[in-house]
Amino acid sequence: MLKTTVSSWWRSLTLVPVNLILWQLAAPLTVAAPPRNPDQTVECQILIIGGGLAGSAAAYESLLQGKTVCLTEITDWVGGQISAQGTSALDERPTQRQKLIYPKGYLELRERLAKHYGKLNPGECWVSESCFLPRDADKLLMKQLTDAAKRGKGKLKWFPSTVVKELEIKKVNNGGTGEQITSVIAIQHRPAKGAPPLNTYPLSQTIEDAYRYDNSARFDKTILKFVPKPPKKPEPADWYVIEATETGEIIGLADVPYRLGVDPRTYLEPSSSSTTGDPYCTQGFTYTFAMEATKDPQPQQMPPFYPQHAPYYSYELPRLADFDLVYTYRRIWSPKAGDQKTFGGITFTQPTPGDISMQNWTWGNDYRPGTAQDNFIYTREQLKANGELNPGGWMGGLRTETLKKGEDHALGYYYWLVAGTTDSQLGEGVKKPNPNNRFLSGLDSPMGTVHGLSKYPYIREGRRIIGRPSFIYDDGFMITEIDISRRDYKDDYYRKTLSPDTYRRLQAALAFLEGIDVLNGNVSPDAVQRRKRSTIYADSVGIGHYAIDFHPCMIESPPEKAGNKEKEGERRGQGQAYPFQIPLRAMIPQKIDNLLVAGKSIAVSHIAAAAYRVHSFEWSSGAAAGITAAFALDQQILPYQLVTEPLFSQKKLQELRAKIDESGNPTAFPDTSIFNDNWDDWK
Repeated sequence: MLKTTVSSWWRSLTLVPVNLILWQLAAPLTVAAPPRNPDQTVECQILIIGGGLAGSAAAYESLLQGKTVCLTEITDWVGGQISAQGTSALDERPTQRQKLIYPKGYLELRERLAKHYGKLNPGECWVSESCFLPRDADKLLMKQLTDAAKRGKGKLKWFPSTVVKELEIKKVNNGGTGEQITSVIAIQHRPAKGAPPLNTYPLSQTIEDAYRYDNSARFDKTILKFVPKPPKKPEPADWYVIEATETGEIIGLADVPYRLGVDPRTYLEPSSSSTTGDPYCTQGFTYTFAMEATKDPQPQQMPPFYPQHAPYYSYELPRLADFDLVYTYRRIWSPKAGDQKTFGGITFTQPTPGDISMQNWTWGNDYRPGTAQDNFIYTREQLKANGELNPGGWMGGLRTETLKKGEDHALGYYYWLVAGTTDSQLGEGVKKPNPNNRFLSGLDSPMGTVHGLSKYPYIREGRRIIGRPSFIYDDGFMITEIDISRRDYKDDYYRKTLSPDTYRRLQAALAFLEGIDVLNGNVSPDAVQRRKRSTIYADSVGIGHYAIDFHPCMIESPPEKAGNKEKEGERRGQGQAYPFQIPLRAMIPQKIDNLLVAGKSIAVSHIAAAAYRVHSFEWSSGAAAGITAAFALDQQILPYQLVTEPLFSQKKLQELRAKIDESGNPTAFPDTSIFNDNWDDWK
């Protein structure tokens, strides 16, 4: 009764009162209490932290291997990008989509979507061949996981609304080189008696409460202790923990080596916008929301914070300066097709009443902080200063005030779309009001929240591990820009910007057999042809393909400041990429032997990360992590041994790759090998 009453009440309110009342009702956060004894101890063979697409894929494959899997998630939905983050438009490249070269579970998800709606694209969006409702993605994906558990005779233990608070890390005498995570303390929350349902308040108002041990006026909490399921006999690792969070949270908490933000400019990352690096400049995050086209104009009230954010919003480019084009870009539901329209060379069907659009726009609801005063993901130095690396001090590693500003920014963008008349990039006279729309909110809305914003922001970039050092990678392994980019590195910018030695090393790295002669000075850097493919890895366990796509940080604080600019040079690395692989060594952190990393936090550079972040890649990396963890348990080996001990691991590595391929998860694209040095046909 409470759920229905509250949901109906909130839906009946207009946008601005909802926003104001949410902020007015926010109770002061309770003071942190000392750790409580665990209320429940939970045994797992594989603990997956983060229920996004990477975490879901890891669970799916682990369950098919018959394992006992614990899956935690900060929200109450599985799916990450396609559900809780509201980015329910599959980012895919044409050739990969035409050939359907995707992991088995990702293909199954697409099939479930098509069966549920009767077609793959119920929104008739033009950015993708599949745009759909986030709330449906959660239900379909959870059913896929439970079905996988039945087929594989695995066991799924699902822990929604759960955050990890502490890790127990110890040196284990098992022949490994580092330490192991031996237990994990987490906090699961549910509404307190008499409190509103979950998803009533925006994340900025609940996240700090969620990480505190004590109960509050808003939440009752259960303290969980995750431990390994006792093995039948001693093993190198009793369990595996898979980091699949959206921001690399467990990487920060475990304090393993990682990078954040822009990498220094080198021959491997020649398009970097900084010579020294910039940890505060990560790609922008986005609170998505849904809006519905209506027959008649709707009352649209200006949020009180709108004047501060209005100087930011823009259609960005003249060829995109059309409301119908922006509306249908990520339209996720369309019960009736409108008339065809072409604008800026793009053809789409015009919106009709009842259409629902999900908004995710760079100069719209993207929030792009880039300074030490407002960066979203705390650096290691900031975490230490905040006390988050002290025992029991972890609070998620994010700046709450920036979350709040991102929420305001998204709500302001809705008002700009329906009532705004300014455009920060194109000037006056371009933007017209579009009042025939309403903001969708309520627990039964597409986003499943009373406030109408996504449950969690769409994250494009978080902390990224540095892989283990080797004789080739002295400072630790990392996939870099030149491993995947199609860019012409002989243009004048690189000749003039890079030192002669750096330019020579760049061309040598891109050359095929002549690389050594270039380094030795026997051949001019400009005399060789660059390879037209991405780097091929002997330890590849997955695939991905997408353009290097940037949503750069802004140079001044706050990001919405009038006249603010993107960080200069950030878009230089942007452009097309070749199909790429996911090497196992990119998923293995330093120091901890039983931790695997999936999703956006694998060992990639800032520029490479702009391609290694979309839906099918996340699934592929998660599937690889799940199968690798199960393989390591069954074979009684540690994953790092597969890539750092060649004499021991060569046969086992090939067994793992064969297992991944045979399970329907490609580790390479067709016709992309060292015997084919030109991959230009892949679009």
